[in-house]
Amino acid sequence: MTLSIILMGVIVGFLVGMTGVGGASLLTPILILIGIHPSIAVGTDLLYNSITKLFGTVQHWRQKTIDFKLVKMLALGSIPGVVLAVVFLKLFDSFFDNQEVIIKHALGYVLILVAFATLFKVFFGHRLKENRWQLQSLEEKRWLTITIGAVLGFIVGLTSIGSGSLYAIAMLYFFRMIPAQLVGTDIAHAFLLSSTAGILHASMGNVNYTLVFNLLIGSIPGVLIGSMLATKAPTTVLRTIIATLVLISGLKLI
Repeated sequence: MTLSIILMGVIVGFLVGMTGVGGASLLTPILILIGIHPSIAVGTDLLYNSITKLFGTVQHWRQKTIDFKLVKMLALGSIPGVVLAVVFLKLFDSFFDNQEVIIKHALGYVLILVAFATLFKVFFGHRLKENRWQLQSLEEKRWLTITIGAVLGFIVGLTSIGSGSLYAIAMLYFFRMIPAQLVGTDIAHAFLLSSTAGILHASMGNVNYTLVFNLLIGSIPGVLIGSMLATKAPTTVLRTIIATLVLISGLKLI
């Protein structure tokens, strides 16, 4: 089991490094499909993600490609949103004892959303023209930004998915940023969000630390190898294939 988990980490890390598609979209459904309890899969994936995002955040901080004002404003909504999601799961399980079903269904719908968001970004992201939201200053759309953070934060807390992909689509549409800054800001905010959600799930006993360790052993070299080969691979084709697999996983969980 340990060897297969390490190998899974290698494959997921490799695909993330090569295509940029979110690891949670690939990892969480796989963990559930191989028999890991949904709440453990979500909590473990969030903590695993927070560690991997830390390395990306440090690198982008060095490159000065993080918009910290936007990170702060998104976090004003996303942190309460993720806390609310975890509290909701706990209360729902106490009263109705069907937390597993709620997580599976929520995960399925979010995976479908992420799959379509990924396909949209691949085929139409470069065609987006400036809109009235992008032309406004950050302060002018303060409450819109906080609301986006809160809604997507709730989704992340519930499913572990979307801390990168869904926020990236929102940033692409609502904010005017250069690609490197969009990626850096997205990763920095995802680190804060995943860390908060991971700690909350850990406090509820929803983290398998051995699983996190084994995944990291595999995924770190996998990401490095995938990143090195990214310029030589047909990333559009790979992203489309992965988005299709994520879509199928989502449909299987509903």
